[in-house]
Amino acid sequence: MRRPGRPEEGRDDPDDRIDARPVLLVLRALGLGDLLTGVPALRGLRRAYPEHRLVLAAPSPLRPLLPLIGGVDALLDVSGPGPVPLHAPDIAVNLHGRGPESTAALLRTAPARLLSHAPPNRTGLRAMRLMREIRGVRGPRWREDVHEVRRWCDMLAWFGVPADPADLDIAAPPETAREAEAPVVIHPGAAYPARRWPPERYAEVAAALRRAGQRVVVTGGGQERVLARRVAAMAGLTDEAVLAGRTGLGDLARVVARARLLICGDTGVAHLATALRTPSVVLFGPVSPAQWGPPPDRREHIVLWAGRTGDPHGARPDPGLLDIDARQVTDAALSLLEVGIT
Repeated sequence: MRRPGRPEEGRDDPDDRIDARPVLLVLRALGLGDLLTGVPALRGLRRAYPEHRLVLAAPSPLRPLLPLIGGVDALLDVSGPGPVPLHAPDIAVNLHGRGPESTAALLRTAPARLLSHAPPNRTGLRAMRLMREIRGVRGPRWREDVHEVRRWCDMLAWFGVPADPADLDIAAPPETAREAEAPVVIHPGAAYPARRWPPERYAEVAAALRRAGQRVVVTGGGQERVLARRVAAMAGLTDEAVLAGRTGLGDLARVVARARLLICGDTGVAHLATALRTPSVVLFGPVSPAQWGPPPDRREHIVLWAGRTGDPHGARPDPGLLDIDARQVTDAALSLLEVGIT
């Protein structure tokens, strides 16, 4: 008989065979920004259940950040709302989303207790089947008008678990020190075109900062190397300034931690700058910074937003994002650099 709180066959961790603690399973199988906005909730759970083994169900590429966050004992490689290959955790927590898929996936692990939002109202045959499966789940209702960080802290508070929304900082990666000529980092990519500011404008900003005496580097994932090289070429930067495709997540965290400033759109690396207290200029388009932006009381971050919302998954740059011009971004960047906040 399988011991409670153990991964399914083929997915077990060697530590599972010697760790007899009850398991606290947390599902947040999303991206970089999602993990970092969930840090206060994770820490609240860690404090509330110190005797449990906290297993985070999330994509394996996020693993390098776990030592910087602290409190997570193991990562279970899961992407999206499931399935979650673990059996009989003591407590399962849905920090993933509002849909019935993630709640149902956690119920299938047969937890002794489930912490989740109340089931949503959904139509459609598949949704109705899932709704029947999660009938009886109790929790707070989902709110659209709340910041992503607070959303999960509020959910835990409903269950009597306190979490501090301001508890966003992570440790700097090992061997991180500000360089004598720390760079300005430009990150032009984003998961969806709706949140991608035009590369020509990023290049204009990069060129202006280079003329102002700043060292500029361009970051991104492997699939964004062409975009990064295009920005660098238009800005007159050398190919050595293109770090896209040459840094894993741990290396990217180190680059951001060492940087004087980060300039990017509404994407995961913006939350990395918040977590590492690196100054940033963040460009928002279809989504309000009131929902996904850095804390407004941290003066090292400047948010630019035209005040309009749209489809964050759209196939074209959002009109509100296009309302932000290169001069605004350059001025914001220079203002942070000139006051010596970095």
